[in-house]
Amino acid sequence: MISVAEATRLVFSTVGPLPAETVALPQAAGRVLREPLHADRDFPPFDRVAMDGIALRFAALEAGQRAFSIARTQLAGQPPLPLEEPQAAVEIMTGAALPAGTDTVIRYEDLVFTSEAGRRVAAVQVLPPAPGHNVHRRATDRRQGDLLLPAGTLLGPAELGVAATIGAGLVTVARRPRVAVVSTGDELVPIDQTPLPHQIRRSNGLMLQAAAQQAGAVAELFHFDDDPAALRQGLPPLLREFDAVLLSGGVSKGQADFLPAALQDAGAEQLFHEVRQRPGKPFWFGRHPAGAVVFALPGNPVSTFVNYYRYAAPWLRAVQQPALPMLPVFHAVLATDVVFRPALTHFLLVRLVSAPDGRLLAYPLDRTQNSGDLASLLLADGFVELPAERETFAVGEAVPVWRFRY
Repeated sequence: MISVAEATRLVFSTVGPLPAETVALPQAAGRVLREPLHADRDFPPFDRVAMDGIALRFAALEAGQRAFSIARTQLAGQPPLPLEEPQAAVEIMTGAALPAGTDTVIRYEDLVFTSEAGRRVAAVQVLPPAPGHNVHRRATDRRQGDLLLPAGTLLGPAELGVAATIGAGLVTVARRPRVAVVSTGDELVPIDQTPLPHQIRRSNGLMLQAAAQQAGAVAELFHFDDDPAALRQGLPPLLREFDAVLLSGGVSKGQADFLPAALQDAGAEQLFHEVRQRPGKPFWFGRHPAGAVVFALPGNPVSTFVNYYRYAAPWLRAVQQPALPMLPVFHAVLATDVVFRPALTHFLLVRLVSAPDGRLLAYPLDRTQNSGDLASLLLADGFVELPAERETFAVGEAVPVWRFRY
């Protein structure tokens, strides 16, 4: 039996970048960029008006002029025509290009409009402090050629907006991980079937499939009964065709736990079996020569769930973003004292609350968790990781936390 730290090291020793593919930008949300994207022109590309109002020459204000006749109106998107009358102004809208012959914008709130001889006149009520007021100068944000999105960037809404701004209609991204999710067990029946008193529905597989899809994977669902012949026949195609295989159940030491032997018969190399942790100690991990990595998780629902988020989810993230740190470390503060005497790393389900002072507080749900209690996950936002070397953990202590709900 190995430590959590050694299990983590072995899991991440199998990480390699997935191949790249090119997709249309609208389909790139949640994907990881595999090429750098640079500014194709200055940001902003012109002196941009930042307020609705009038554009004028600051020098006219310095000379004492306060009333300006309106030469014309310019909307955003219209070509900027130069202001030919130095004593006049252009009524202008936010986002428009500043016309030549002007250098300052006075907002509507600081103006009073009247009409003189059939022409609108704007009287300035509040003087701007300096030339360039309410003007977003060209290239003050970024210059043409600046790196905007480096390779390895996860493409969210802001990143997609920037990519659209520079005209990146097609982007090169990491291929999504292909994941086979496999539930095992004679006691499991399809979710649309009424189980007999000694049966249960197949919930773990659907749970893992949803979690893998949330991590960016393309996940297909399979099921095998506790039958060595069925496992020997069904596992090899999955090990050849998928990047990862997530299995739930059949990995402990019971008489019907055939998975470890079946995986090795199929050519998978065992890297470890059993980790000093609770829940989820009987966790088998390995890899196949064809490339698939195998997470064979214990079948109790909470054990399956916790092991996935502690090991498989970071692995899925890493194969898409290999340049990022191995594991992101977040912390929460214990809201109560915790005592856990077994010499095992303890994954303790918690409810997370953001305190007014900025701390993230972790409230343990149940110090005697039952790993078969699937419904307990409904009350939790994550789990804290308490090291095996200690038995007591004091209120106010900061500990690592793994979130699965935000």
